[in-house]
Amino acid sequence: MSIGIAIIGAGIFARREHLPAVQATPLFSLEAIYSRSKASADKLAKSAAKPVKTYYDSPTTSSHALDDLLACQDIDAVIIALPICVQPTVIQKAIKAGKHVLSEKPIAKDIETAAHLIRWYKDQRREEIWSVGENFRFFEPIVFAVEQIKKLGGEVVSFSVDLHAFVDETDEYYQTAWRQKPDYQGGVLLDGGIHYVAALRCLLDAAGQSVSTVRASICLVKEDLPPFDTLNANMTTANKRNGTFNLSYGSLFRRGCQIRVVTTRGAVAVSPSEVTISTHDKRATLEKKFRFPPGSGVRKEVAAFAESICAKEPNPRGSPDEAYLDLKLLQGMLESGEEDGAAKRI
Repeated sequence: MSIGIAIIGAGIFARREHLPAVQATPLFSLEAIYSRSKASADKLAKSAAKPVKTYYDSPTTSSHALDDLLACQDIDAVIIALPICVQPTVIQKAIKAGKHVLSEKPIAKDIETAAHLIRWYKDQRREEIWSVGENFRFFEPIVFAVEQIKKLGGEVVSFSVDLHAFVDETDEYYQTAWRQKPDYQGGVLLDGGIHYVAALRCLLDAAGQSVSTVRASICLVKEDLPPFDTLNANMTTANKRNGTFNLSYGSLFRRGCQIRVVTTRGAVAVSPSEVTISTHDKRATLEKKFRFPPGSGVRKEVAAFAESICAKEPNPRGSPDEAYLDLKLLQGMLESGEEDGAAKRI
């Protein structure tokens, strides 16, 4: 028997990722789509493989509001992809209505809001599953790299995150009104950077470590990406190993992404399409490269959400607690940057 699901939010990510992922998951049956406007809900609905009901706020229409969607008995679960500051309220409404929830990252605009939301959810003691959608935890190169770090073993020597990108006026995400005038900390550094924090935490955890202290600087390179678009941080782990976190969305002449973890037994470097494993024998350094097809991890994330509903057991990769720790680390770096590099305990 399929699980009835609705997509709440009809923006870019819902169109590119959530809709295809739901339709590729046999356990799900898409029943409805909600957006703030009828036009955007209808537009996404037209891309669906079968007719679906649409719900919206504007124009006001009887029986077509979000509360009406949440009252539908044929909808068991929802995927929520709304502006960052709107999501917590909708997450609570959906859970109160008896729906399983997969909400997009970040979990909330700040750790105070996130902690309140997690406490509320745990206090409810409800059977509904709430997962936070951090697709990098399901992204094949990251998953493979985690396995390889565990196989390598050894102690962490160093680590680094380097993401250099350039967001220009033609970018679809840039054209989103709530992203152009963010009402949450960090702007694009939170919205996009949270992925790379999650990835780093996964890789360090595979080596038995976590970040304990950060010192960071932040700045705005492109004036149309307020409040900040560039972050450079020094990190220290619990066992006193050092690493760096360099993230920029205003880098026109340097592009690329790589996350690297070095241990006493080898190194693993991850890019969106490749994982490189370096080891050493008595004679030479050995290097193996593994290529991966284009992807995002969203299909596996959505499939895991469906499986967790059937099993009545949350998937740990979607844990709100993990999403909170992602946000705590990123917020620590932002706060350090705002205080001229003051050390922040994580």
